Amino acid sequence: MSQYKTPDVYVREKSILPPSVAEVATAIPAFIGHTTQLNEAGDAANFLNMPVRITSMVQFEANFGGPYKESFTLMPSSKGYDITNVAAVADDLAKLEGAKFFLHQAVSHFFANGGGACYVVSIGMAGTLASKESYSAGIDLLNKVDEVTLISSPEAIGLDEVGHYEVQNKALKHAEKRMDRFALVDVQMQETPAGTTAIVHDSERLRAKVTQGLKYGASYYPYLKTTIARSYDEANVTVKVVEDEAADPITYKDVMLSVLGNDDSTNTDYNAQIYNQAKAALAKSYLVLPPSPAVAGIIAKTDKERGVWKAPANVALSQVLAPTLAIDSTEQESLNVDAISGKSINAIRTFVGKGTLVWGARTLAGNDNEWRYVSVRRLFNLVEESIQKATQFAVFEPNTPFTWLKLKTMIESYLENLWRQGAFFGETPDQAFFVNVGLGQTMTEDDINNGVMNIEIGLAAVRPAEFIVLTFSHKSLEG
Repeated sequence: MSQYKTPDVYVREKSILPPSVAEVATAIPAFIGHTTQLNEAGDAANFLNMPVRITSMVQFEANFGGPYKESFTLMPSSKGYDITNVAAVADDLAKLEGAKFFLHQAVSHFFANGGGACYVVSIGMAGTLASKESYSAGIDLLNKVDEVTLISSPEAIGLDEVGHYEVQNKALKHAEKRMDRFALVDVQMQETPAGTTAIVHDSERLRAKVTQGLKYGASYYPYLKTTIARSYDEANVTVKVVEDEAADPITYKDVMLSVLGNDDSTNTDYNAQIYNQAKAALAKSYLVLPPSPAVAGIIAKTDKERGVWKAPANVALSQVLAPTLAIDSTEQESLNVDAISGKSINAIRTFVGKGTLVWGARTLAGNDNEWRYVSVRRLFNLVEESIQKATQFAVFEPNTPFTWLKLKTMIESYLENLWRQGAFFGETPDQAFFVNVGLGQTMTEDDINNGVMNIEIGLAAVRPAEFIVLTFSHKSLEG
């Protein structure tokens, strides 16, 4: 007891509450790809190969620039130009190459679908496709960022099949090693050989190539036709304009779109018609994007509105006209469950009156009884990391019943709060979870003598009283 020297009223505060578990973030993606700028305007700092946290497209553009401007060649209709009726060929004027550099639009799609904070890792300037090794190095950089919980490399679809799936395996292996994040894998859509369908071919290629960390990732299919317009510079758009209408066949000359729009050019009326026709065709050429950035947004939105334990599915995607392939229920069966490989692929489908929905919530370990669902894997990621961080203080505490009681009370309080929010199954806390720690329960005398403290936690994340068990271990400094 303290020895008081003078008469007075003394106040001593004593905490009667146990330490609490501070919950970590659940939906902070890292997007890896190409950008048009590598430093903030007026700043010499170089953001190449540096994870940068952003919360808006304003921040993205300040650090990494605007969208990459594509180059197009616009061809006339196969019927030929009818200069008296230019609108008749507007629908098939444009013959456009697929975009390869679209990280700006992908991150924008993430925000449009409910995303919040994220990280961007630029692995090079847009215009020159980075190697699979550059992607791999970008993923390694995420070891420096503890906050990241999702990984997406949408532009990796521009690599060849081997490169694309090596990048996806790298992300999955990284997530498995870290145990606190989840990889979103885009199924690469390829040219379909004769005698098969795109769905069968693309899914077979993914199942043959993806081999790492299956329970720490999920794949989504197919690509999405968005409402995002293609980005271009009129000076880099070539238009085939009639040169000699009387020739057989008609001959054309290449004219830049910017020239056609110049009032000083010759044959102004004709050029204006072709210019307007070309602009209309470009306006109808919407960007096609892989789904992982939009899915990351859906996950962030679902986590915020319902919780990480709610499956990020049966949710409409924003800024999407339709999937690039229509998938029916029969076709989805083969994507959802594969008896041979056990690798599930989540379909994205359009439903009348509902829009385009994420219509699947399985991890790549689709046949695993414990880890087949995205929501279960991500819930355990949340619980594991939150409790791991909250119990770090035990490293400096004696391995005694008093410390065990503090830990047990703290963890039970946290888990009961999650149960009340609907995270676990069970009508009572006993059916929903358990926490064990102590001599004869989780530790032997040798463990204690060696400074090892084991905590065993069971969570009913799928069915009540059927627990998936986590085991936490702490090694004291004295041990």
